[in-house]
Amino acid sequence: MNRSELREQVFKLLFRVEFNPIEEMSEQEELFTITSDKEFSTKDADYIREKYENIASKLPEIDEAINKETTGWNTSRIAKVDLTILRLAIYEIKYDESVPTGVAINEAVELAKKFGQDGSPSFVNGVLAKFAQ
Repeated sequence: MNRSELREQVFKLLFRVEFNPIEEMSEQEELFTITSDKEFSTKDADYIREKYENIASKLPEIDEAINKETTGWNTSRIAKVDLTILRLAIYEIKYDESVPTGVAINEAVELAKKFGQDGSPSFVNGVLAKFAQ
């Protein structure tokens, strides 16, 4: 898988946080790689799990940053798809030095086009622009 495809799979796994208690997420990780519509190599499955776990460990800090930067919005009001995309992108911008900021934003907008609502791409782009400065 290329990096965009891997990022999409990380997004799909991270999205499960919205519907499962954090204590059950290790089981969800296992189920994700078994029941996915894609075949994962061991290397890809390890990458997806590791990146998910790294993001999950930073969720309180990421959510705090989102709440601080979004005027009139907070994580409880943001659509779950958009919130998951923002969490992934903000993790990449703030904590993953292997991903350039512009790439993180572009990939987030592409995910928003694919999985979000009509206004999602511009909303995601606008929020992430605050983190690019």
